[in-house]
Amino acid sequence: MTELEKRLLGRTKRHVTTLGLGGQASIQWPASGVDPLPIIEKALHRGITYIDTSNIYGPSQKYFGEVFSRLGISPSAKNHAPNARARLFIATKTHIRTARRPEGEKYRSDFSEGMLDKSGVSTSVDDVRRSLSLLFGDGKGNYPEDAFLDSVQFHNINTMDEIDMLFTGMEDPSPEKPWMGSFAAMVDLREGTNRTGCNPKYEKLIRHIGITGHWNTAALIYAIQRDTHRLIDTLLVTINPADRLYMPHRHNAIAVAKAAEMGIIGMKVFADAAYYHKAPHFSSTPEDVYHEIGSTELPSRDLIRYALSVDGINTVITGIGHIDDNAEKCQLEQNLKAAQIEKPLDDDEMKKIEEMLAASGKSSANAYFQRKATGLTPPRNPGVEPDSSMPLLGRFAIRVSWDTAYAGAFPIERYDILRNGEIIGSVPHHPQYSLERFYFDDVFKGPQAESFSYAVKAVDIQGNESQTHALMADPSVDA
Repeated sequence: MTELEKRLLGRTKRHVTTLGLGGQASIQWPASGVDPLPIIEKALHRGITYIDTSNIYGPSQKYFGEVFSRLGISPSAKNHAPNARARLFIATKTHIRTARRPEGEKYRSDFSEGMLDKSGVSTSVDDVRRSLSLLFGDGKGNYPEDAFLDSVQFHNINTMDEIDMLFTGMEDPSPEKPWMGSFAAMVDLREGTNRTGCNPKYEKLIRHIGITGHWNTAALIYAIQRDTHRLIDTLLVTINPADRLYMPHRHNAIAVAKAAEMGIIGMKVFADAAYYHKAPHFSSTPEDVYHEIGSTELPSRDLIRYALSVDGINTVITGIGHIDDNAEKCQLEQNLKAAQIEKPLDDDEMKKIEEMLAASGKSSANAYFQRKATGLTPPRNPGVEPDSSMPLLGRFAIRVSWDTAYAGAFPIERYDILRNGEIIGSVPHHPQYSLERFYFDDVFKGPQAESFSYAVKAVDIQGNESQTHALMADPSVDA
């Protein structure tokens, strides 16, 4: 059997197949007569190494666990084969943003209404242990001592408030603090420490931490920027030919994640089948699962190849509706074949696929999960202040600083700095993956008698512009 194409998953240092098996579709919502177990088995036998599931995917983790036990991948199996487990990158997800909170209190971004009743979990740490039990243990809370997850991802991040909650307690996670976000606890589970009091057995249960998002690329960027300890190793994000028609991930969160050397996984390649048979909404029933192989108007092959050609994408996950012994009729085989792409498509090839999507009338299908287009935004949080270092050099200067603009349909090229409406300099754009701000120093030989008005303009590669409001600064003030 030919070795499948693999790519490096960022700083995880793991090489994974360019197609991963998603834990939804018929694994979460099997139709009558569809057995999800052979789908999982076929994916593993064909050599797929990236596995995706979640604590809110109904029976998905349980089904994976049954196959892992049968094939000796689970450490609890009598026929356990350590090499079989080692070749897989198994990623699950939690929606819970807190690892500790006052009794009876709920954080609104925990998605806890209803979910706690269904799963019986109350913290992100409970979710990790639940996953381990379902994937490798007895499904009742117990798991083998050497079981671990390759990645736990904080799923469907949408707001800055959620991110602030996740990072709460990172610097001081002492058990006396009533509120604590999930990141500090995940570090304990990764490192085998117990700074938070959430890991009393000093277990090492996870290898990597990730984030995922559909809607708000700005929130994903903020999460990466807040991550001063570089804890977030992967980003799972939507990507398909309609991306640039919305607030695009490719020129924003994906570009930032790549600059931070994160592994990047693409999802919603088919807009969760909204490009095919169903209305634009998140799937929730067996009827939502697509059982064909693409369509004449939108071949699935082209959509997979498109996603894998977006700069920074390491692998894509797709759900599988059905498998077939005839490779030509098998979704899994056809998706896998499409993902064997050694060289990315060029710009002209990708543009043709975008035009094909437009001609199909499905360009609006991303609207239910992706933020609407804002176009190129002005640089954010602009500020002006005297540069305190310049008087020491016998100079006077005003420092103009700002945070990244958000790109529209095209990547940002540069920032122009204006004084009294005239361009006085430019700064090249780069993905801002830390809290370090862009800046420009307007230097003078001596104090000036007048006040100046400054602004910063973002310019993309097509020449589109978006400018901040004017800020007044007085160069006569000695810093």
